[in-house]
Amino acid sequence: MEHDVTPLLARIAEALERLAPPATPTVSFDGARLFRHDPQTGGFHPAPDYPLALENLVGVDRQKTRFMENLERFAGGLPYNHALLWGVRGTGKSSLAKAAFMAAAGKASALKLIEVDRDQVTALPALFDVLRTRAERFVVLCDDLSFEEGAAAAKALKSALEGGVSGPPANVLFVATSNRRHLMPRGHQEDRGLVATAEDAEEEVSVSDRFGLWVGFPPMDQPTYLAAVNGYAEQFGLRTPDLERRALQWAQLRGSRSGRVAWQFIRDLAGELGKPLPL
Repeated sequence: MEHDVTPLLARIAEALERLAPPATPTVSFDGARLFRHDPQTGGFHPAPDYPLALENLVGVDRQKTRFMENLERFAGGLPYNHALLWGVRGTGKSSLAKAAFMAAAGKASALKLIEVDRDQVTALPALFDVLRTRAERFVVLCDDLSFEEGAAAAKALKSALEGGVSGPPANVLFVATSNRRHLMPRGHQEDRGLVATAEDAEEEVSVSDRFGLWVGFPPMDQPTYLAAVNGYAEQFGLRTPDLERRALQWAQLRGSRSGRVAWQFIRDLAGELGKPLPL
């Protein structure tokens, strides 16, 4: 007795579709220069251009020069190094990376920036494999990088930067910012034992060796802080007779001197005077 096998075949086809991996989304980097990567979907979400111009960052001239040299070499297809921007909080590490990218991208249309979350470092090898086949050149930025999750994230980053048997992608420049030069986590799990803890620490510290360019951002002293305030005030027409006194009072209330504190003071002053700012 013959039976209609069509329903059975349909159920088998549906089951196979459920088991099959999801289709890789079509990737397009047209229409934007900045993107955020979502490793769960494989998508790249466009973001608006970074509005702060590179010349508006003051007090970090040496860091700007060194980072821009390396970035322009990368954009021009010359030898370059992955970069670690490290130093105390609020000194302009992330702002410099984005503002420098915008300056370089204005001259190189194929240059794109992809920001990745520090909690998604383990997805970097797969991301780099996707990017290596593209015609564009990518700055991959990870802000406030540290290895709170331990050695697994450190191993993933080393694998991405070294590229395995294929070698590192020639069209990717990895830039990380961190408050700690050796990217060490704030604490280790001591219950794992001294040997295991020491091995994890060695794994994490060795990652910093993969960055050929280290750019340090030391704490601001008072003259540098005031120079930053005066520089911003000059650029945006915010001169007041008691500018420096008020800027020092602002820093004292915040308990620190940094480029971020200087910029926050300028924003407050601009609001008081009714003048717009780029951010």
